[in-house]
Amino acid sequence: MELRTETVLASLEMSEVESDGGSSEGDDDYESLPAHASLCTHMTAGAVAGVLEHTVMYPVDSVKTRMQSLQPDPKAQYRSVYGALKRIVLTEGLLRPLRGLNITVLGAGPAHALYFACYERIKHRLSDVIQNGGNSHIANGVAGSVATVLHDGVMNPAEVVKQRMQMYNSPYRSVYDCVLMVSRKEGLAAFYRSYSTQLTMNIPFQAVHFITYEFMQEHFNPQRQYRPETHILSGAAAGAVSAAVTTPLDVCKTLLNTQENVALSSAHVSGHLSGMVNALRTVYRLGGVPAFFKGVRARVIYQMPSTAIAWSVYEFFKYFLTQKELHIQELRRDAHRASPT
Repeated sequence: MELRTETVLASLEMSEVESDGGSSEGDDDYESLPAHASLCTHMTAGAVAGVLEHTVMYPVDSVKTRMQSLQPDPKAQYRSVYGALKRIVLTEGLLRPLRGLNITVLGAGPAHALYFACYERIKHRLSDVIQNGGNSHIANGVAGSVATVLHDGVMNPAEVVKQRMQMYNSPYRSVYDCVLMVSRKEGLAAFYRSYSTQLTMNIPFQAVHFITYEFMQEHFNPQRQYRPETHILSGAAAGAVSAAVTTPLDVCKTLLNTQENVALSSAHVSGHLSGMVNALRTVYRLGGVPAFFKGVRARVIYQMPSTAIAWSVYEFFKYFLTQKELHIQELRRDAHRASPT
């Protein structure tokens, strides 16, 4: 993720000389220098990437939620992602796979803005300590894990509403109706009932995700230039690996979010199911080990392009906004030189 073009280097060196009284840094990493890629740049790029990541593949996410149902309605039993989408569209309407998309967009923007900004800051601070500014898998994993805590704190309520809207025969007429009914019947705590499970799943998910992404970048883009094809390939690989290994926890998260009545009744669970340990026991009781991998194919199919989209869009906007900042700085320097002293 470094830019090694002469134009960027020259602009950075001139900027540092003027601002620091002649001193210049040796690291010209376009994502780590505060004067070059600001916090606002990371947050803006992250927000755009997050929204596109969740919207483009949203129909597949709807299918994944249904396929993870432990006691599905006979009319909602699917053999493949394509078959599920086709049946949903034919029997429930063209827009049915998009139900809950609006609340997802509202949550994804700010959640991913915090996510990427936090990741970049922590990664580079730790890399400076561990590898003297070089790439460190430990720094990548720790930064991704910490960023996940902030991301899930914002995104978890949106996930609860989204998954309840996605389920077959969902009783909610709209997002507002869902929020109102859940808060009245189950209390506000219902929106964070799966938070501990979400973190338990997403911390290893994001650690594997970022380590895989940075590992792929080391091999396919060692100069860390802006090269879209490497960001897409690395993102897809990172999404596939991290999605596959964390599917069992995602099944538990879906059960906690949806509070699937038929499944809970079959497991003789009274009231509301809460806690990761209880969710693990319930999933195993209802379907054994295979139940933990329900929807794994849909999850990988969803995550591969989603993560590829997120990284490619994030890197593009970071590159674009950084170049814009440099251009503005150059215009200001030119204006300063042209002004009478």
